Amino acid sequence: MLLTEGTPTTSGNYRWIANYNGDVNNTAVGGTCNDDGESVTVILPPPPTPTPTPTPTPSATPTPTVTPSPTPTPTPTVTPSSTPTPTPTPGAQSQNISTRVLVQTGESQAIGGFIITPGSPKQVIIRGLGQSLGQQGITGFLADPVLELHGPDGSVIKTNDNWRDTQEIKIQNTGLAPTNDLESAIVITLDPGNYTAVLSGRDGTTGVSIVEVYDLDATGTSRLGNLSTRAGVETGENVVIAGFIIGVQSDNSDIVVRGLGPSLKSRGVDNVLADPALELRDSDGTLLKSDDNWQDDPDQAALITDSQLAPEKAKEAALEVSLPPGRYTAILSGNSGTGVGIVEIYNKR
Repeated sequence: MLLTEGTPTTSGNYRWIANYNGDVNNTAVGGTCNDDGESVTVILPPPPTPTPTPTPTPSATPTPTVTPSPTPTPTPTVTPSSTPTPTPTPGAQSQNISTRVLVQTGESQAIGGFIITPGSPKQVIIRGLGQSLGQQGITGFLADPVLELHGPDGSVIKTNDNWRDTQEIKIQNTGLAPTNDLESAIVITLDPGNYTAVLSGRDGTTGVSIVEVYDLDATGTSRLGNLSTRAGVETGENVVIAGFIIGVQSDNSDIVVRGLGPSLKSRGVDNVLADPALELRDSDGTLLKSDDNWQDDPDQAALITDSQLAPEKAKEAALEVSLPPGRYTAILSGNSGTGVGIVEIYNKR
């Protein structure tokens, strides 16, 4: 290849011829082809391989955050402090009863009781919740609930600390397994009678918790006829919040709700709630009925007396109402001060 001028663009052997045109002081001169020293070998580097522009990988579609449905607020029960519940007639049936309480120690631990009315044995699940309440914005929850189930004679039937310890598969099969491993649950089939669930904190710890009972056999001839909870009634978020679900049946359910305090002194409780007050609300939070002293409304007082569920003390609260299927909440607070109280829900029919 002959290079006359410019820059080589390919590799190879190049020759050139030197020519000088001369000037006023010098004579022009020119070389000939293939003169010595007039050739060069050029090796050019290969052109760089272009770096491909990466195709952007689309970011994954974000997984939507599922807001857990709030746990219903039903009512647990201490052994009922009244005349036995009247014999039920067919009608709406309680499917779930639970209470949200501030679990403390001694007299102020949570003691939840429930009645299985006469009929067939009934399978239930009892749960003690704590840490999962944090997902509902509740602070100061009970870190590690412990459940004890007591029979009609007061003996311990079953206990549970962490729900996966002994009945994991059976609890999962109910579809009602707690969402936190430190929460408690018991699945059991019970004969008709009065039962008590005692909810405490492991190693004497305290905090807000829910104790609840679910009916796993709604087609049986027995039903959950009453639920009540004895606990320390505080102020603000730490009032006692009891709830219940009435299943879809043909008729309304006649419900009596009671808030007890002063009468507990005769049972050896010292720090009683001096003046209980009750509110009954529906699933939208709408106030349906309230009561301070149960004898204030003569018509209500007559209904409650006829039901044989009149409180012992005039300062205690009670109300009776006919309710369609749905979710309801009873809130027990104190008109003045705090103390140990009982909230009870009786399903008469």
